[in-house]
Amino acid sequence: MNISYSELILLNNAVIDNVDRLIEAGTDRIELMMDGASWDSYNGDFSALVRELRARDVEYSVHPAAWDINLAAETEILRDAAYDHHCQAMHFAAEIGASQVVLHPGFVGSPCFSKETSKRRAKEATQRLAKDAKALGLKLAFENVGYNGQSIYTEEEYVTALDDVDPVVGYLIDIGHAHLNGWNIPQMIERVSHRLLGLHIHDNSGKYDEHLPIYCGTVPWEDVFRAMKENCRSDCEYILEYVPGTHLDALTSGKRVLLEKLV
Repeated sequence: MNISYSELILLNNAVIDNVDRLIEAGTDRIELMMDGASWDSYNGDFSALVRELRARDVEYSVHPAAWDINLAAETEILRDAAYDHHCQAMHFAAEIGASQVVLHPGFVGSPCFSKETSKRRAKEATQRLAKDAKALGLKLAFENVGYNGQSIYTEEEYVTALDDVDPVVGYLIDIGHAHLNGWNIPQMIERVSHRLLGLHIHDNSGKYDEHLPIYCGTVPWEDVFRAMKENCRSDCEYILEYVPGTHLDALTSGKRVLLEKLV
């Protein structure tokens, strides 16, 4: 069972220190979060970091920067920057032997912007990145992003968004984001199970993207766990993605819950 700890919980600390602390917290699978000051300090040259990461007995996945990146942005130069960053993340992922790279298809920053245009831009970017990923031998994990009106997809649009996309791209359901949008999480898991690469696992109150530990919000976990147990493939990544500042013991507890509910 592939249970990963997201580096988000230690955002802005030194990357290698984060990896070592997560290993000490009891994992051999880590999703690296390429965001914050610690990642910016490399100035795009990750060669030394790659050597250190490969020296550790850990399986990695990679999450490109999230807060300042939008593949569906209204401004072309910003869309191009987002695409270039995803490409950089994929090359980095290939160098460390990562299993997959998260793909944020984009969001609308204002109700004045067209969601139809944003969906078209997201599809174009996804198709381009799929070719790049295939050449590098990587999988792309297409995440549901945006809430409080910023999501470019409805639930139905999201679960069908990859119907005409190369299978190198699969789904990554973010449970917290889906809950904020009022989506039927168990139904989503069932519908995309044939190409579900992973889940970002965290809780919230239904109002804000709080990234709380399991059982600390209002996600209907028992229904979600049932759907996960019945539908998720053996290679699915279960990624505990908790807010920065959360005590690392919450990851250990979350891992224990997953093992109790899903094994």
